[in-house]
Amino acid sequence: MIDAPLRLAELTTESAGRLLAGPAPCAALVPVGSVEPHGPHLPLATDTIISEACAARAARALRERGIAAFVAPPVPYGVTDFAAGFAGAVSIPAAALTAFLRAVVDGYLAAGFAHVSLVNNHLEPAHDAAVRAAVAGLPKGRASVACPLSRRWARTLSAEFKSGACHAGRYETSLVLAAEPALVRADLARALPDVAVSLSDGIKAGAASFRAMGLDAAYTGAPRDASDAEGRALLGGPGGPRRRALRARLSRAALRHQEWGAWGAWGAWGVSDDATTSIIESRPWPLRPGESVTGPTYLALDKRVAPARYLIVD
Repeated sequence: MIDAPLRLAELTTESAGRLLAGPAPCAALVPVGSVEPHGPHLPLATDTIISEACAARAARALRERGIAAFVAPPVPYGVTDFAAGFAGAVSIPAAALTAFLRAVVDGYLAAGFAHVSLVNNHLEPAHDAAVRAAVAGLPKGRASVACPLSRRWARTLSAEFKSGACHAGRYETSLVLAAEPALVRADLARALPDVAVSLSDGIKAGAASFRAMGLDAAYTGAPRDASDAEGRALLGGPGGPRRRALRARLSRAALRHQEWGAWGAWGAWGVSDDATTSIIESRPWPLRPGESVTGPTYLALDKRVAPARYLIVD
């Protein structure tokens, strides 16, 4: 079990150094959100709140598997052009967001983290593309984007989400009720009429703003039907779909083929997704629960010799 605060910002430099030099792979989960209107009942930080809650649940689940996962400080700004004209909407250029997120990812990798995941819950198309562009071209397994727009995970979420009528509706209101209930104006949510406008259909039809879709109150869906119980299930009660999606994303695509941990005088465990690369010596390696060795157990990494092992997480 990882004995450390869940939030990376709470570590000291000494405790961070010990964890990065330790035997467990370290992962930084960076919540990404926006400053965007979410109806009369949810806060402007809704997307960031959901990303932080999702990252926290996933980090706990990953720690149960021996991965030193941390919730990094969030990036609370994004491309929010669809909310233009509503008070409180703050949008930044897509190129600026991509460049900043890439710098954040590069910074964590340079600091010794095995993997960085951008946990994004602001689903505006230009924003989603900017976030994904931030990890493009990085070596396989070093970084990922966890987002419910991925079809594989979208299929596990609520009927409202899949309908597209899901901005500040039942789906997001439930999530914020579970994560930060004091920030939900529940009396207003219960009084709001249902709005059956699909954002995905509107975008396909060429609409470029909430107002162009007829969303004069900056919401669609059924916020009055929201509940904290549904929010907890969505976020990841035991086996919940959002936690399961992020955990699986990190487990399968990210942490299986990384340089991680600490060993020897120069301090590096090594893993490779190419078991034939720079083989120096092959020999058995002691296993721990949940681990297995595949391929050669010694590789050349940066002209240094390191044992290679694969973490079996699924």
